[in-house]
Amino acid sequence: MAHEIRVPRLGWSMEEGTFVGWLKRDGDPIQVGDALFELEGEKALQEIESVDAGILRIVSGAPQPGTVVAVGALMGYLVAEGEAVPATPGGAAPAPVAAPPPATPTQPTGSAPPASPAARRLARELGVDLARVSGSGPAGRITEHDLRATRAAPTNGDRPAATNSPGSAAVASPRARRIAAELGLDWTTMSGSGAGGRIREADVRAAAGRRSLSNGPDADGAGTVIALTPRRQAIAARLRTSRDQTIPVTLTATIDAAPLAALRAQFKASGAAIVPALIDIVACLVVPVLRQHRMLAGRWNAEQTALSLPADEGFHIGIAVDTADGLLVPVVRNVGGSTLMDVAARSRALIEQARAGRLTAAGMSGGVFTISNLGGLGVEAFTPMINVPEVAILGLGAIRPGVVRQPDGSAAFGDTLTISLTFDHAAIDGAPAAAFLRDLARALETPAASLLQ
Repeated sequence: MAHEIRVPRLGWSMEEGTFVGWLKRDGDPIQVGDALFELEGEKALQEIESVDAGILRIVSGAPQPGTVVAVGALMGYLVAEGEAVPATPGGAAPAPVAAPPPATPTQPTGSAPPASPAARRLARELGVDLARVSGSGPAGRITEHDLRATRAAPTNGDRPAATNSPGSAAVASPRARRIAAELGLDWTTMSGSGAGGRIREADVRAAAGRRSLSNGPDADGAGTVIALTPRRQAIAARLRTSRDQTIPVTLTATIDAAPLAALRAQFKASGAAIVPALIDIVACLVVPVLRQHRMLAGRWNAEQTALSLPADEGFHIGIAVDTADGLLVPVVRNVGGSTLMDVAARSRALIEQARAGRLTAAGMSGGVFTISNLGGLGVEAFTPMINVPEVAILGLGAIRPGVVRQPDGSAAFGDTLTISLTFDHAAIDGAPAAAFLRDLARALETPAASLLQ
């Protein structure tokens, strides 16, 4: 029996992704777990693994590298030896599969040309087809210089984005239609950048931006207008979702930061290979408090009618990271069952992957609570935005001199830290959120003792 290979959903709001290239050849034998092709979703590039075994048959008219594909789109089949491939709409079924010939070292048909992740991202931003670029790097590897040179000298083969002429049957994703209705736009008049001219949310947002610019003041003497990259548009859409689907309230508390600073100084003095960052220490300290206030670690269901609360081993903490491609939130899994040094090592690896563009969708999934640290930029307090479908996020400010309340009630001068908790009031009332913040403040002021509990 033939098994279909379809484009999977990499994120909770994903409707389509960018096909990067095949990692296997047509006719290759495939085992369960083999990587079939690369797909880029809203924020991550991921190798799509096979869930079945068989011989790979890529369908006629399969997308080329760099093409936007809809979730659920048919990419190919896995069949048994000698089994015919089911007929696909618009074409005849391929002949039965014979035993695969010995592998040759040539590049597979339809696979992505050799290029670095940075070059692939740039190609998508510039709208350049990697298959038409000659690489000048080692072994023909495509560099960013090659892409910019190709962009500067376009060929007649470059295809403009598909447009919907009057009377044509425009196609738009359900999400794009909803956003267009909310913004008061007619999506049937728009140009689609998706597969076959399909109109995506990004196209609707871009049309709204053009309308705002055309309705604005005279632009004579104005600066350059910069179009958002697809990834930045995805981040913007996610933040708008957070704004539209939550009722955010932010509470702040200022704590004595001297014990936290002293603990980090001890790790530095010990000569440890990895010195836990402040956000690593806070991640380990927040889990015991979340266990006592589990509603703060809840996740909304799709209809926002119920919250799922984590089991003891399910306290996965998101770490907000600033990258060249925008904000990403890698997730450190099972923080409550890990040592501080293990959390520090794993968070460092995830942050490096995020900044190198190698973070997968799995590396950003399943978080129940997120921490964001802007203290290194001198910010004292802020209102972090909830990472939906989570219901709360913690912001860390800068450690700065201030007045510290002493155990005997007196005041003294010392290091202070302001922590900001944003929570969704639709899920949590103010008093329980304040109690969580109070208990967390106590844990942060006694970090050594709290970590031993």
